Amino acid sequence: MLKKIVSSIKRWFNNSKHAVKNFIKKQSKKTIIISIAVLVLIIAGAIYCFIAKPDLSGLKFWEAGDKKIAQQAVDFINNNGLASSTVTLEKVSRESGLIKIKIKLGTNEFDSYISKDGKFLFPNVIDISATKETTTADGSNTTATTSAASCDELTKTDNPMLEVYVVSQCPYGLQIQRAMAEAVANAPELANYIKVRYIGSTDGKTIESMHGEAEATENLRQICIREEQSAKYWKYTSCYIKAGDSASCLSSTGVDTGSLTSCMSDASRGVAYASEDFSLADSNSVSGSPTLMLGNANVDESGFGGRSADAIKKIVCCASNSKAGFCSQTLNTAAAASSYSENYAGTGATTSSADCGS
Repeated sequence: MLKKIVSSIKRWFNNSKHAVKNFIKKQSKKTIIISIAVLVLIIAGAIYCFIAKPDLSGLKFWEAGDKKIAQQAVDFINNNGLASSTVTLEKVSRESGLIKIKIKLGTNEFDSYISKDGKFLFPNVIDISATKETTTADGSNTTATTSAASCDELTKTDNPMLEVYVVSQCPYGLQIQRAMAEAVANAPELANYIKVRYIGSTDGKTIESMHGEAEATENLRQICIREEQSAKYWKYTSCYIKAGDSASCLSSTGVDTGSLTSCMSDASRGVAYASEDFSLADSNSVSGSPTLMLGNANVDESGFGGRSADAIKKIVCCASNSKAGFCSQTLNTAAAASSYSENYAGTGATTSSADCGS
């Protein structure tokens, strides 16, 4: 019986072999060449895919796994109180070998990153390939790469001006504004050495911001108060950072709402002020909220104590040739709370390097 089975298999194999040979003989040389060419193209495409996308991101094989890792990261943030309120996962993608997630906190969305094994969570990353261009006196462009992370690295001037770029609904922009407001409240003279500027874009008639229309409106509101009712600026922002209630804060701080409305609706005033901020941000390649600048130098606040009132004072004093009286004061050294908060310090206060990227 076994011999019959083996014999049948041999006959089938021989018949199949002859059939294949006969089929090939019947095909024209042109057909064979075309078939070989198509096969070569398929193989070449597969090789390119593996070279260009070694992590197989182009084939989407990772997608289900990445979504699972992303959700685990979001659960970790929520379960450990790393945000002022519950965050939700909005989008998952791949970027430069990392899992990129877009998360939503309240009405705001932020980008964070996770290692592919799900072990490390990065609230933000720094793109070290980015360069900064400034315009010299002769109109030519030059690259400004100066960055200061210590007192010795800061350029000293008689009247240093620390400019801090934010957007008004970014949790970390609110954090640095809280540190600055605390500093001004306890050392009022510091207000002469610090200035909040805003990140955005404009078409000459309206402005845009990274988190949408509501944020753009609040940016413009704060810009108009800063420029035309400067004595009210820190009072208003100190109120706004608590709960984001602009109407209540305008009333309680005595801002002239008629003048404010006129400024915000007049493109030659409000939008023009905003355009100056945006142009300066662009010239210094500012894209994250917050970004601290002294002249053309980017200041890393972590080298001065993080996002605290005392760190703001230290930066100003380190950059000054003559030390003002407040330089001998010790201000609040605790890290300010991020997002909206009734208290100076609180949830998220330990996050000192995160930002909102445009």
